[in-house]
Amino acid sequence: MTNDKTNIQNCVMEELITAIPTGITAFTATNLDDLVILSLWFSQVNNNFRWRHIVIGQFLGFSILVIASLTGFLGSLILPKHWIGLLGLVPIAIGLSSWLNQESDDADAEDEQLQQSETSAFISLVSPQTYSVAAITVANGSDNISIYMPLFANSSLIRLLIILIIFFLLVGVWCYASYKLISQNNIADVLNRYGSNLVPFVLVGLGVYIILESNALNPLALLASCICLMGIVKKYKPKAEAEEN
Repeated sequence: MTNDKTNIQNCVMEELITAIPTGITAFTATNLDDLVILSLWFSQVNNNFRWRHIVIGQFLGFSILVIASLTGFLGSLILPKHWIGLLGLVPIAIGLSSWLNQESDDADAEDEQLQQSETSAFISLVSPQTYSVAAITVANGSDNISIYMPLFANSSLIRLLIILIIFFLLVGVWCYASYKLISQNNIADVLNRYGSNLVPFVLVGLGVYIILESNALNPLALLASCICLMGIVKKYKPKAEAEEN
């Protein structure tokens, strides 16, 4: 009985020793670019776009990536990589909308009063701002899935649970590090001054990279899609304003 307990303890310790550096390495390798994106998100916080939207959206998007990877690990059907790459159109659309409707967005941010409670987690969860952050996290995560699936498939149940715990702890660390990063005066000044102009180009560039890297669309089809998206996002807001008036 004592020997069995000792063997179990040794097994758990071996799994911990293996899983902790593996989880940290895998997460860091696949999420370094998220530090930049999260920092840009936090620099854009205002009455319409709160820090909680970013944090909840990041956790939601990362959870979707993990579930997709676990689905493949369990042997079920999963979307092909090039289909996931089509999600790159999401950051492109958001970036184009921010660029083309910047004056309207700024006016809305000044006019709209804060109506949501700081503790209203449910409202934050269902808000479009949260879904935007989550969608971009998922769109930027095709490399995550390609790395996590074989990692999960070659892990025991104990090691898998340890890795998942490390992953979600590191999502919180990433959010905190990005928030503290823009708290530095020099970095905050640059992001506050140029962030609103920089974000659209970063998002569009990210979307283009995701689509081309995953071979979801060829360059000509991508260009045509961008032109169509420009027409859609530019027409949407004036139409909504006309209906309100």
